[in-house]
Amino acid sequence: MSTAAITVPVTVADHENCPVTSVLRRVGDKWSVVILSVLAHGAHGFNELDRSVEGLSRRMLTRTLRALEEDGLISRTPHWSVSPRVDYALTDLGRSFLEQVRALGLWALAHRSDLEAAHTHHG
Repeated sequence: MSTAAITVPVTVADHENCPVTSVLRRVGDKWSVVILSVLAHGAHGFNELDRSVEGLSRRMLTRTLRALEEDGLISRTPHWSVSPRVDYALTDLGRSFLEQVRALGLWALAHRSDLEAAHTHHG
């Protein structure tokens, strides 16, 4: 695996154009990982997602779903029937992304006491 060289000083343009920046934004945003985790259990309709995540407004759910779809992490499948419905599901890319997020979560759990100790020391 190769790593890209970081030039110093790091410019705003370097930061914005780095492919990792958008991925870290997605990981760090308040609702994306939660929605992806819900979808890891199977496809859900909008209303199911709305009921599954407490504190998430319908407007923010809509925005987050659009962003996840634009990133290729979820798919959106409309069903035209008597009562139209849209299902959201993880894509292969979304499943791969969620595996990496879970690895980060496991690291955080394994180092929780170290992180808390550091915060206590500096806080």
